[in-house]
Formats: sequence, C-alpha cells, structure tokens
Amino acid sequence: MGRAEIWRSLRTDSLKCAVRRFPLIVSQVEAEIEGVRAQAGLAVDPMLLAAVGAAAPMAQRVPVFTMASSGPAEQPVISPQLPLLTFGEVYDRYINDPTRGWSVRTRNSYDTCRKLAVAIIGADLPMRDFARSHCRDFIETLRFLPKNANKRFPHLSPRQAATKARDGKLDNLISSANVNAYLTDLSSFLNWAVQEEYLDRNPARGLRLPDEIAKRNKRFPFSPMQLKKIFNAPLYRGCVDGERNYFLPGTERPQNARFWIPLIALHTGMRLNEICQLDVTDLRAVDGIQCFVVSEESLVGSTDKQLKTRTSERVIPVHPNLFDFGLLQFVEKRRRAGERKLFGEIAPGPRGIRAVALSKWFTLFTRKAGAAQDRTCFHSFRHNFRDELRAARIDHDVALAIGGWTNGASTKSNASENYGRGHGVKMLHDAIVRLRFADVDLEHLKT
Repeated sequence: MGRAEIWRSLRTDSLKCAVRRFPLIVSQVEAEIEGVRAQAGLAVDPMLLAAVGAAAPMAQRVPVFTMASSGPAEQPVISPQLPLLTFGEVYDRYINDPTRGWSVRTRNSYDTCRKLAVAIIGADLPMRDFARSHCRDFIETLRFLPKNANKRFPHLSPRQAATKARDGKLDNLISSANVNAYLTDLSSFLNWAVQEEYLDRNPARGLRLPDEIAKRNKRFPFSPMQLKKIFNAPLYRGCVDGERNYFLPGTERPQNARFWIPLIALHTGMRLNEICQLDVTDLRAVDGIQCFVVSEESLVGSTDKQLKTRTSERVIPVHPNLFDFGLLQFVEKRRRAGERKLFGEIAPGPRGIRAVALSKWFTLFTRKAGAAQDRTCFHSFRHNFRDELRAARIDHDVALAIGGWTNGASTKSNASENYGRGHGVKMLHDAIVRLRFADVDLEHLKT
C-alpha cells in the first residue's frame, strides 16, 4: 500500500458513537489490505474481500486467488474498479461546493490559490497521493514567485517564473505574508478534503513561513503631521476643481468622493471598498440614530457589494463631525438627483471592486500633499480609528462591533437586526461620540 500507517476519522466527538463505528472502520481497512494483497498476487480471504468495492478505492479490477479450502475450488473474485479523483478534480469540487457560502471576493481569493496550486503541483496527481512534500514544493515555489508574475512573465508557468527569479536573483517577489495567505487557503481546501474523506489527514498542517515584518509594523496609522497635510491640502482648503486640478489652490470646495471618502474613513474606520460601494440608503436612521449600514444588500444588484469577512456586516453611528461637515446634506442631494450609489463616479474595477481607482488616486494625492510615508496607505485610517477607540477606552467588544474586526466567532452577524453582534445602536453611538480625533484640526471643514 506504500504506507506505514492507515488513518481513518470516525467523524464524531462522541465516545459512544465512536465505539459503534469502530468495527465498521476496521472491516473497511481489512478489506483494503486484502485488495492490495490481491493486486500483488498473494492469497487472500474471500470473506474480507466482500466489502473491498465499497471500502477500498485503490482496489483494481484484477483476478483474486483465494486461500485453499477443502470444498470445491472457488472462482476468482473480481473487485470493482472505482474512479480515482485527481487533485485538480477535487479542488474544483471544493471551489464549486454550494455549501461554502462565500462572498464573491472570498471565492475569487480561493480560486486564485487553486490556479496556483494546480499549476505548481499538477492537476493530474491522484488526490490520495497528495503528501506533505507537495505542500513544501508549493511553498518553495511561491517563495521565489515574482509579484504580478502572470503580467511580467505571461508565457511562463509559476514554477518557471519562480525558477527564473531565483536563478536571476530578481527582486520584487511576493512577501512571506502572501505566501502564508496562499498556504492558509490551500490548508482550508485540504481540511475540506479530509472532511469529505478524500484524504485522511491535512498534510499542510503546521507549515508556515516566518514573517520578516512584525505584524504590528506592517501598516502604521497616519502621524499627526500626515493627517494635518492630508486635511489641509487644497482639496480641503480650496482648490481649482475636484478633478485634474484638485491639488492646486483655488476657491472650489468640491463635494465628491475624493473629498468625503477620507473623512468617512477617519471617523468610522471603514475599509476603502466598504465606503466606495455605499448606496444612498446605507446612511439611515436605525433606532432613531443616523448610521452607516455596512452590508451586501444593494440597490444595484446582488453582486454589487463585497465584504471582506462575516463580521464586516455591521452598523456604525455617524460621528458628529460628519454632520458638521455637511454629510447629510450631501446624501440628501444625491437622493433627490435619483442616484442609487452614494459615490456613483466610482466605477467598479477588476472583479467588481470599486476601491481600485480610488486607492490609486489616494496614493498620488498623499504624494502631492507631502504626506506619503513608508508603511502608510489609505488603510492607515483604519489604524487611526482603532487608536482613537483605545484612547477613548471603548470596551473591547464594542470596538470590535464598530470596526467589524473578527473576535473568532463563526456565526454571521446581521447588521440590521443584531446591531453589531448584539450591541444596541445607542451603546455604539455612545462610544462613537467619545472619539475626539485630537491629532487633527478639522474646524475649517465645518459648515
């Protein structure tokens, strides 16, 4: 059989149930062993072979010579041949499993990993032969994979691109964090394969690259000086216009996505794409309190919005500063104009993600404002918001509910009914109004 051990899961945490299932598993393993003996031309027990078709997928359609008996010679027993699924076929079943309940973004992420894994490991590998060595080969290839390899080397496979990068000592490779993210996705697939009984164990368990950058240092919040430069740029003090000349001093105060999205991010901690995909109805009264409602429900269509995690669905009371800046008037103007998206000028990018164009613009904006620094980007607003919650000594669970950070729970929250995983809107509002944002002066934005 090529194995020193055979593992079978009883698929229960009940001792009583496990004891009842154990004899069946033993008989199945015995049948598999007899099937292998039959393939080798060794004498076998015909009674044990009776279950080989159901219990031993590796059994081939071969003649079986039974042990001698005192009765008439028995005819050779032919074991049925069951189809052997390949690594690629099983991975396809995982991606297309209707019970997964993934968002579009999550499914795309897992499918990207699938394409890489199949290209590196091979689609035709029998799934039962998948081993830890294949996981290590996957990691070793990814370690040297250049960023955007499919664009930089469109005619090379991932393995060929990695070899070229390693031999040519190319830089700009994907990070250890990216490798570990792919490994996490692969491991999720392998856990599913174990659950579906395509594998006995997950060979990727425990494999992980050390991250060269400490997690807390991957992204920094904006410093007070950066915030000052951002919100005192011509876009917020007065510019020529809100399009090409937003960085030139002038008299215009454009009320558009570029103006509002950084302010909303600072005061809510929302992710960039969460803000970009807001509908005009996503700012509304909940229990009498004006809130941002972050959900996948959309006026445009069922695939219009994408959330990062299950805990991303939430409500966030509007900070008083945003009222002072004229946000409600802006939203009402959009509604009267018959618009459905709050920021309709932002078109969906690749895979329907609206944040792509705004992210590129914001990077250019910070450079022109003199606010660009290493390890800061638009997501830094989310770190600033988390620091504000800490500074105001907001209860940890309330902070998680407002920010949509996971606390390890597996159940999906319902923002419109549970109000932030069980915290009432008033409690969330009481927390929001305690945030002072003392690191940045925004008085000039009040209307």
